[in-house]
Amino acid sequence: QVQLVESGGGLVQAGGSLRLSCAASGRTISSYAMGWFRQAPGKGREAVATISWGGGGTSYVDSVKGRFPISRDNAKNTVYLQMNSLNPEDTAVYYCAAGRIPTLRATYDYWGQGTQVTVSS
Repeated sequence: QVQLVESGGGLVQAGGSLRLSCAASGRTISSYAMGWFRQAPGKGREAVATISWGGGGTSYVDSVKGRFPISRDNAKNTVYLQMNSLNPEDTAVYYCAAGRIPTLRATYDYWGQGTQVTVSS
């Protein structure tokens, strides 16, 4: 079992930045692909970014490309999402996930509880 705990969410003005962290416990994440997803009020869960086991491969949804780099530190068992140039459409609960395949599909095995990100205009 892998337990995931997200942190770093909050309220920020449009144009600002936040860095989300996802701390894992129970197992090392070095053998897992990791992903960030989000769910806005009244909408379904959508992928944001994924990163492969060693960090060499990343994928992003078009709406965040160039703004939200994903990274991982396997020694710290932690994954990060740096969110830059935030806009109100980025407002959502952000979830961290761990799985076998780095995919933008929501087919991961383990999920965190989420952290709220609110961007004011």
